[in-house]
Amino acid sequence: MTTVSCQRLRHCLLQHYQRVASRPQTSAGKHTKIPPLSSSAKKSNHRSFSVVPNLEEGGFIQPDFRPHRIFLMRHGQSLGNVDESAYVNTADWRIPITDLGRKQAKDAGKLLREKISEDDAKVVFYVSPYLRTHQTLNELLPFFDESEILAVQEEPRISEQQIGNFQNVQQVLNAKDERSKFGRFYYRFPSGEAGLDVYSRVSSFITTLVRDCTQYNLAGHDLDDVNVVIVTHGLALRLFLMRWFQFSVHDFEESYNPDNCELVTLEKRKDSCGHSWMELLEKDRKNLRLPENCGVPRNVQLHHLQGIKNDEENLV
Repeated sequence: MTTVSCQRLRHCLLQHYQRVASRPQTSAGKHTKIPPLSSSAKKSNHRSFSVVPNLEEGGFIQPDFRPHRIFLMRHGQSLGNVDESAYVNTADWRIPITDLGRKQAKDAGKLLREKISEDDAKVVFYVSPYLRTHQTLNELLPFFDESEILAVQEEPRISEQQIGNFQNVQQVLNAKDERSKFGRFYYRFPSGEAGLDVYSRVSSFITTLVRDCTQYNLAGHDLDDVNVVIVTHGLALRLFLMRWFQFSVHDFEESYNPDNCELVTLEKRKDSCGHSWMELLEKDRKNLRLPENCGVPRNVQLHHLQGIKNDEENLV
């Protein structure tokens, strides 16, 4: 694109957003600010944003999209974790958690509350549609006031890997044994998914997560106060990390699932030049058996951005 074309595009964008910003106030207030989502909106999974970018003389300000923390959590112990025959007559997405799984979720809720202790902290929850993840989430929510929760969103793209419909126990055990020899990323279950399929849909979800955080920022929420909690499944959790930190298939194959309801934490880091990125806590990286390079985005390592000024870098 030529310099003239870029200037025209920026001019058109500025004109558009100046028209939006000049509209009269509504009953909800100025377009640049919105109240937290109501209970009814959260229950209906409805997002309502008023989006006006920050404008300053000479250009358009790139909004931030990184929350203060991202907590990834595998569901509590499920019936399927202790009895493979549970899949014979019950659809995988309807498998419940056990009594131990419920206790694990409550303990995780207490720990999450301790970690999210700042006065102005806000929380956004994403949950897989599976029964066991919803039951886990239900044990977490009582630890937070309604005013602290920005949204609770069901997200099908962070579902468990599909291994087929109603199962024959021995066939499932044989397939899992075969998968362990072939590799989890490329092995495809008969009538089900390969790990690569889960990676693709999780990648799509990350795009939505970035857009949602950007919208919250533009709507007036300070992302340094926002915490994202994702209640999902072991394989989907590891593939989320693989996509976010862009590590190799080999590193993924060498990694382990977290324990049920174990918190895996990504925290925002900043340097003196204004760059920011998310890092996986070292203890969580070690628990997942991931090497050191898998806890920091590739661009941070590639460009040695700690303390180096490069305004055009777009780090995950």
